[in-house]
Amino acid sequence: MRNLFKSKKGVYPTALLFVAMALVGSATIFSHARTQAVSLTVTNSTNREIRHLYLSPPDSNNWGADLLNDSVIAPNASATLNISCDQASTKVIAEDQNGCFVSTVVSCGGNAAWTISNNVTPDCGG
Repeated sequence: MRNLFKSKKGVYPTALLFVAMALVGSATIFSHARTQAVSLTVTNSTNREIRHLYLSPPDSNNWGADLLNDSVIAPNASATLNISCDQASTKVIAEDQNGCFVSTVVSCGGNAAWTISNNVTPDCGG
């Protein structure tokens, strides 16, 4: 039986091209298949308003657009947002009325919840 990947001169270029195209195609399919819609509930158990909410990959500080769209999450209130995840988890960043930030990483395997409490020290840039 003749080897399809080798000739007397070496590897067949057509076979290599086919394998490369198959790998690229499967990587594209799997990367798109992982994007999923997740319901995220953020509960504000602090005495400060949450004025902005952002997402980023867990290992990055490249934040997306503000998810609250000029809304606020008042003290002792919550908001539920539908987000898209393209990884197993995502970082959620909240900014309060003083411009201070807190963040957490939530799983994208199903519905997610985050309760922000007064005992978390926010990053106020100082």
